[in-house]
Amino acid sequence: MSASTEGTPLIPPMRWLLYVAAFLVFLAGLVLFVFPLRSAEWFAWTVNPPMTAVFLGAAYWSAAGLEVTGARSASWESARLAVWPVFVFTTLTLGVTLLHLDRFHLSPENGALAQIATWAWLAIYAMVPVAMLVVSWMQIRSRRPAPTSVTAGRPVLPPALRLLMAGIAGVLLCYGVALLVIPAYAAKWWPWTLSELTARAVGAWMVGLGWSAAQGQSSADLRTVRPVALTSVAFVILQALALLRYGGALAWPSAPAIGFVTVLLAIGTAGGWAFALSRSPRAQAGNS
Repeated sequence: MSASTEGTPLIPPMRWLLYVAAFLVFLAGLVLFVFPLRSAEWFAWTVNPPMTAVFLGAAYWSAAGLEVTGARSASWESARLAVWPVFVFTTLTLGVTLLHLDRFHLSPENGALAQIATWAWLAIYAMVPVAMLVVSWMQIRSRRPAPTSVTAGRPVLPPALRLLMAGIAGVLLCYGVALLVIPAYAAKWWPWTLSELTARAVGAWMVGLGWSAAQGQSSADLRTVRPVALTSVAFVILQALALLRYGGALAWPSAPAIGFVTVLLAIGTAGGWAFALSRSPRAQAGNS
């Protein structure tokens, strides 16, 4: 019997939490990716330049895919690859928000829609990390004893793919932490101009994506890596569209711009490779 068949079923509260989170990040992505010039009126804080807005919007939309795929997973072993990156990202973003609260649209001068968006942002980022912890505790308590063949599972991805994903995770985590801790200095290595707030917002995404890649490379079941793979592919496609729209903001052909595109290509390669493996006959047979 396969590992995923023996795995812990996803409990309904976790499934619905992921669906709700997916809807919320879809809305954030809608404003930033489709209407990047209207963030001062429709978003919780003004995002400039537009390239930053579409970058963040692409990240939000790709995260929506991660959460929907996680919610549709049959087992916790697969869904957790969506849960923990979301928890890490939302917790970091809450910290960034509180640190730069003066930049958010809390004043009546910002207009009603911007104020509503701001209060919704604060409520969401205060509640989602707590909800993730509580529901994850419920999910873990529901875990049934697993046979030795499941608990002793080894990573099944090819060594070359695992190495590529580990490298991507290392780059994203290290640079993401640098953007969070020393944004003014780290932003000098970003291909377009970032403020301290936008640098830290991007840093939170880098850490969340890096965490996702780090988890995915150690998967013991080819099918459980699918949420990470789909998210990676979607992220790269959306970022490519963002570059087509506002790529002029990048300093071509500077080292940061080349590095940015190189990392995107690496993420796309790893995501496409992992997705192909997750759809292979071996995966469909449950890695038996």
